[in-house]
Amino acid sequence: MKLKKFDKFICAAAIFSLLTFSGCGSSETSENGDGAKSNSVTEAAGANTQVSDARNTPAVRVAKSVGPAVVGITNKAVARDFFNRQVETEGVGSGVIFRADGYIVTNNHVIAGAKELIVSLADGNTVAGELVGADEITDIAVVKVNAKDLPTAQFGNSDNVMVGEPAIAIGNPMGLEFRGSVTVGVISALNRTLELNDRRVNLLQTDAAISPGNSGGALVNADGEVIGINSAKLARSGVEGMAFAIPINTVQTVINELMEKGYVARPYLGVTIFDKPTAARYGYQLSIEKGVYVFQVSIDSPAGRAGLQRGDIILSIDDKDVNSVAEVRTDIAARKVGDTVKVKYSRDGKEQTVSVQLQEMPQTRQ
Repeated sequence: MKLKKFDKFICAAAIFSLLTFSGCGSSETSENGDGAKSNSVTEAAGANTQVSDARNTPAVRVAKSVGPAVVGITNKAVARDFFNRQVETEGVGSGVIFRADGYIVTNNHVIAGAKELIVSLADGNTVAGELVGADEITDIAVVKVNAKDLPTAQFGNSDNVMVGEPAIAIGNPMGLEFRGSVTVGVISALNRTLELNDRRVNLLQTDAAISPGNSGGALVNADGEVIGINSAKLARSGVEGMAFAIPINTVQTVINELMEKGYVARPYLGVTIFDKPTAARYGYQLSIEKGVYVFQVSIDSPAGRAGLQRGDIILSIDDKDVNSVAEVRTDIAARKVGDTVKVKYSRDGKEQTVSVQLQEMPQTRQ
């Protein structure tokens, strides 16, 4: 046994050194009757060593349990350069495996415009990905790979999340060379409302670092449950310690519809509306004191069938005042297809009310 001889040689040298410089140090290294050694340093470095509670933190446990379910997603797309020539572009984001038969949730902006999707698994293998469905409004998409028995992440309940509890983010910041990076923080705020594309979305705020490439990765609680899907798209330049994730309860609702239909069915009014900031964005000056201005009405839409016209000013929906584009869209998005709402509007200075039955928003196919 060369290894034993080598160990004994090292121990003998160590004992000699201890006797020379500090007296007898045999209390640190001892040999029992069968020749086995007890050495705290050696045991701590062993492959099967029990780690102390101080080191076995929630972040360590989460990295082991959830880390294998976090993947890299490479988006190969085609764009136009300055000379209008087609050039291939490549972007990298993250995703979370939620079903062992190859279903992965990620951000819509990670897969947007993809000509080809390549999924990099935690074990180093790469497989082709196929888009199941995507939702631009919530920034959620589902990708499928042809694989079985994949490691999966467990979803938690984002309604039970508390401000101040640990939050652990896992993803691939700055690309696959930093795959599986773990950052730790806390939940900074709940139901943080941001306006995106003239819609209001509720998000979890955390101070765990989320960088480009982390998009689509997991935000996990101390119990190893995914409570949100990270989105670096929602970050603010020049601001540190503020990152956002889409609550997992919202994500699960979207996932179910994407897997069933390939899209999320939403009700719509069928009007293009302006408030003052929106009008200014398009070069118009709007002079109204309240409500939103109807700039355009689709004839074969719920609003068109109900008689709304260009130039009308929508004042309220179901007796709730609306004074911005975001308020109208948020109110309608909270309804169901088939619901009927009372829309109060002003036309030529006269206020009127009409009932509008909401229909499913037509899907734009790429």
